[in-house]
Amino acid sequence: MTSAAAPGNPTPPPDPTARPASPPRPASLPAAASLPAPRSGPGSGPAPGKDRAPGKDRAPGKDRAPGKDPAPWKGWAAVCAVALGIFCVITSELLPVGLLTPVGADLDVSDGTAGLMVTVPGLVAGCCAPLVTVGAGRLDRRFVLCVLIALMAAANLAAALAPNFAVVLAARLLVGVSVGGFWAIAGGLAVRLVPERHVGRATALVFGGVPTASVLGVPAGTLLGELGGWRTAFAAVGVLGLVTLTALLLLLPALPPTRHVTFPELPALLRENRAVRAGVIVTFLVVTGQFAAYTFVRPILQDVSGIDGGYVSTLLLGYGLAGVAGNFLAGARDAYRTLLVVSACLTAILALIAVLPGPVAGTTLLLAWGLAYGGVSVSVQGWMIKASPDAPEAASSLMVAMFNLAIAAGALFGGLAVDGISAPAAPLGGAALMLAAACTVWATAVRRTDRRDGRADSGHPA
Repeated sequence: MTSAAAPGNPTPPPDPTARPASPPRPASLPAAASLPAPRSGPGSGPAPGKDRAPGKDRAPGKDRAPGKDPAPWKGWAAVCAVALGIFCVITSELLPVGLLTPVGADLDVSDGTAGLMVTVPGLVAGCCAPLVTVGAGRLDRRFVLCVLIALMAAANLAAALAPNFAVVLAARLLVGVSVGGFWAIAGGLAVRLVPERHVGRATALVFGGVPTASVLGVPAGTLLGELGGWRTAFAAVGVLGLVTLTALLLLLPALPPTRHVTFPELPALLRENRAVRAGVIVTFLVVTGQFAAYTFVRPILQDVSGIDGGYVSTLLLGYGLAGVAGNFLAGARDAYRTLLVVSACLTAILALIAVLPGPVAGTTLLLAWGLAYGGVSVSVQGWMIKASPDAPEAASSLMVAMFNLAIAAGALFGGLAVDGISAPAAPLGGAALMLAAACTVWATAVRRTDRRDGRADSGHPA
């Protein structure tokens, strides 16, 4: 932290590029600095801001295995392989969205029962994110990711050959394990694959697989299902999983664990690290608000905006492309302030799309919605890395668990609002949750960071 020199002090000013020394942290304390607070103490290291030089939040190479720094192109190739893995597991999770009717008709189940192919993996992923992170123990993360992607490929190939719906649902359980585990572990790997100054962009690239799966993966799977049957679509995702497995084996370096995550550490991280706790709360509010509204986007566009149902799929493609752009716009920016802007914008967008009639208004608001929400995944991951730099996997697993559980909660909340009130009630409820998220970000992160930076600039101790 820089401070003004006292008058008459002959000591030359410190080198602005030098990293300030940090007091030793007792080994018994849980890793991760909490959010900036008015006082200092063990485990309450300063948040990135004006009192730190850019890119100095972690000691260079701290999260890398000794002697494993790859050449720059190898690091980015590994990042691309991980991004392909994220694309693959998210495509697999969402694939049944466009195939519910043909699967139900072929296997003699109702559309509602077929919908379990989406619900079950989401719930399983939420539970398995922390379980896989802890269970991975001291295993090389490269090996763990390869096993998870192989599991996903096998599950989709099994679904393609399933003689009945029970086998399909069992395969979808395995997909949930793969989604939760892969996302939790892969989300924090950018810091180990590329130089620190590129971590934001690399994390954005990894999480670019999430909106890209919605834009390309799900529509492509739906098209394959229409052309060759739903079994062809599942088989294609299984083959894509095998291709991804090959890419991970060839491009990902050995990634021995930097620390062993234990079950007691996860609740301890929530209790003792305010930044992690706030990030989990914000994730719940934003994602629940998003899916309360987005799950029912078709009736909203038709009933409120007056858009013909035949154009909705095209508009959703535009929504997805805007989401990809939003992901990369948010990737290299401060996670706290980005989430404040995103949640505030989504509050306004969801409130307006619920009340403004007309196709032009509906189309404009839908594209703005996609652009704003596209920055959520990478920003909450950046929040967790910043909040817990010494335990990114543990923090990421908590975020991924809440993210997936919030998807289910949002769909349930939105369904109750639509059935009990009307279609516009879903985005209005989502807007209320987004407003709560914006207030939480401001109170727990941005305001305290600004206050700490003000003390640093005035020379007062933080």
